[in-house]
Amino acid sequence: MTSTIDSSIRPVEDTPDAARRAYELDRRHVFHSWSAQDLIDPMVVSAASGSHVWDGDGNKYLDFSSQLVNTNIGHQHPAVVSAIAAQATKLCTIAPSYVNDARSEAARLIAGRTPGELDKIFFTNGGADANEHAVRMARLHTGRHKVLSAYRSYHGGTQLAVNLTGDPRRWPSDNASTGTIHFFPPYLYRTAFHATTQDEESHRALEHLEQLISFEGPSTIAALILESIPGTAGIYLPPPGYLQGVRDLCTRHGIIFIADEVMSGFGRTGKWFASEHFDVIPDLLTFAKGVNSGYVPLGGVAISPEIAATFGKRVYPGGLTYSGHPLATAAAVATINAMESEQIVQHAALLGETVIGPALRGFADNHVSVGEVRGTGVFWAIELVKNRQTREPLAPYGGSSPEMNQLVAACKSRGLLPFANFNRIHVVPPCNTSVEDTQTGLAILDAVLDIADGFAT
Repeated sequence: MTSTIDSSIRPVEDTPDAARRAYELDRRHVFHSWSAQDLIDPMVVSAASGSHVWDGDGNKYLDFSSQLVNTNIGHQHPAVVSAIAAQATKLCTIAPSYVNDARSEAARLIAGRTPGELDKIFFTNGGADANEHAVRMARLHTGRHKVLSAYRSYHGGTQLAVNLTGDPRRWPSDNASTGTIHFFPPYLYRTAFHATTQDEESHRALEHLEQLISFEGPSTIAALILESIPGTAGIYLPPPGYLQGVRDLCTRHGIIFIADEVMSGFGRTGKWFASEHFDVIPDLLTFAKGVNSGYVPLGGVAISPEIAATFGKRVYPGGLTYSGHPLATAAAVATINAMESEQIVQHAALLGETVIGPALRGFADNHVSVGEVRGTGVFWAIELVKNRQTREPLAPYGGSSPEMNQLVAACKSRGLLPFANFNRIHVVPPCNTSVEDTQTGLAILDAVLDIADGFAT
């Protein structure tokens, strides 16, 4: 299949004057996330369609970032836009204590796709608060407090979620008061365990985790949270046996296993949820982003029967004004139905197997700046290095570099919006991007990597 949106059709854009005014007001009044406010020059986006966006000057870009890896169904999908409009004429909002049909149907559709019997859905506004509530449920269910999470991970920007996070964005907010403890996950390319094979990496990472649990005291640990396939941290796939081993450790010690599928869920990896690749069923599964392509903010927690039963006659002490918001859940219903009818999940798998994967492996063969490529579906990372033998990254952990900035600028000048983090470029287009558009984006990356090769020794 190809994209359901004709990317040759130019959408209605803002006028240059409107774009200029939007920029001026943004710089005067908008406080941007994860930014030094005086050092940024944000791009105006005046229109979007399918896998493309247009800037305030009318320049067209192929979106290989899916924004923040959330527009899984592309921009302005007509079925989703129509569903939001129809819901707005019917019921724009209602308090979460009331039943509304959009929320009920969204819950049914999500529960029908989660692994195992995760049949109860608690709706949130996004991924960070989904992770916050999953941990709260685990703590109340177990009566324990500590939570284990991995280094090289991201779980959100709210207080607990950012403390669960295992990258440098945590540091300014971490005063060791949230009960979070970090461990090393398997990541063979930059192994913490001196492993030389995937089997060694898996075994030694599990041995490390088991020892950590023993030293922390199993009876003190409420939950362990892992991204089924880490996203922002580098799209490094867990080696065979690792997630099953984590599941077994959690079961043995009564620890709640939380799968964070905020970025990896809803078709991104070529399956509805990444945990399906590993035949693992978590106790709680968090989602957001791709559930409705980010058209209206929505996230949630899928809950096992055992944890749901804890709150059968006991009040769950948590909620949100916009939990299960009608516009957001109507968008989710339309998104999931479109993904089914248009076979978008299967298309994402096909793109990974036949287009992206082979191209990126070719990059690894032909570009000395490419240390490793890895991924599945439309969820891939290119790790860039200055030296293949030493594996010195092209940008330091936790930062950028003039070289990476030059590569990002080169992508944009050629009409490609990349997703870059530290020393990596991630290949994460919408799941329904056409084969032709995917090949176009990959050809641009191939040319940009020629520049990267000039930085390598």
